[in-house]
Amino acid sequence: MATTTHEAAGHAADAAAAAPGMPQLDFSTWGNQIFWLIVTLVVIYLILSRVALPRVGSVLADRAGAIANDIAAAEDLKQKAKEAEAAYDKALADARVEAANIVAATKAEIQADLAEATARADAEISAKVAEGEKAIAEIRAGALEAAEVVAKDAAAEIVAAFGFTAAPDAIDSAVTEKLKG
Repeated sequence: MATTTHEAAGHAADAAAAAPGMPQLDFSTWGNQIFWLIVTLVVIYLILSRVALPRVGSVLADRAGAIANDIAAAEDLKQKAKEAEAAYDKALADARVEAANIVAATKAEIQADLAEATARADAEISAKVAEGEKAIAEIRAGALEAAEVVAKDAAAEIVAAFGFTAAPDAIDSAVTEKLKG
């Protein structure tokens, strides 16, 4: 048995040595290989052109459309943001104007109240000044009368001190004349 195995191995080695080598390099099969190469390339071309590339193209078109839509939406949102900012600025300016109007109205109201209070105070002061002047006039009149009485009494006593006697009417008329000027 050992010799049969050895012989079979020897025949296999001879057959391998007699074979031309790799089948791809065997010139007798090149026609078949070129045919199948062309068939395979045509099939791959058809699969790519009819199935794979349209799908890739549609995905790219969808992505381009989504990007364009997103850019348009972003522009729209940007415009809305500008409009909102303009509305905010206008509302802020209106609020400032209204606040200035309220301040002006309040100042005018306070000024009117102050003018009214000043007028009342001036009227009260004028009334008190008139009362004071009246009191001063009364005091002055009373003082003049009192001074006249004192002057008449003093004149009568001075005349009596010198040892003369004079009629009270004469003393009164002389003092009145001197006081008038």
